Amino acid sequence: MIRSKWDQRIERAGGLAAAHPFAAEVLQFYKRIATFQQALYSHGAGTCGSESGKSVSTVPGQHLNVNLLLPKFGEFLSTVEACAPEPIAQSARDLCAQGAGRWQDSLSSFWRNASDFQPNSGQPGMLLAWIFLQPHAEYLADHNGGVSREETLAVCPFCSGKPMVGVLRPEGDGAKRSLICSMCATEWTYGRIICPACGEEAVEKLAIYTASQFDYIRVEACDTCRRYIKTVDLTKNGHAVPVVDELATMPLNLWAQEHGYVKLQANLLGI
Repeated sequence: MIRSKWDQRIERAGGLAAAHPFAAEVLQFYKRIATFQQALYSHGAGTCGSESGKSVSTVPGQHLNVNLLLPKFGEFLSTVEACAPEPIAQSARDLCAQGAGRWQDSLSSFWRNASDFQPNSGQPGMLLAWIFLQPHAEYLADHNGGVSREETLAVCPFCSGKPMVGVLRPEGDGAKRSLICSMCATEWTYGRIICPACGEEAVEKLAIYTASQFDYIRVEACDTCRRYIKTVDLTKNGHAVPVVDELATMPLNLWAQEHGYVKLQANLLGI
């Protein structure tokens, strides 16, 4: 039986939580959220259309029926309150108390401006909207046959979102580098030795850091723009699930921060 990508993410989060106690809270939270997102993804056809009700669009030019989502958003906020690390749980409590009108505004605003959103921007309502709407954007990308996966752009070819994590996949005797979008999870090819933040190609300005604890994940940093992204090497660990393993490797973030690098795109914890 072939497992869905959501099942793979959920299973990987559980395995990494058991293997890395320091990341267990984060990964258990992700496991619960991914389970909820999986259900939202399955409803994508009904909520990402042009049915009657308030509809907004971008991501890109796609209609989102906000009214149909509001009941699910209340359930989502309750789930976050129950399982998230405290700062995010408090944000969910605050937003829950503001009512459906504020929820509608948050979801509409995020959808219109998704490509410009930074999860660590100090806007907790937008962070929650991002987590909630991500599976809808992913559904759209998965059901759009016109998305090119062979791109050289540093932003997503479907929604113009920034990459959250890189991945090296086996190709011939080596590996091919791809980037994975933070919004719709589209994966597209990108050059091995190019900074996805500023386009720097000089090898001497592109630093790489690995740690023995996570020898299959590396920090790829740029000394020109001081940005970094983590890349998961599937030639070294074929069981890794990049979007999940990225969450588990917080010590790599600390190394990058100590050396003055800023993450190209924060994850769903705003990290």
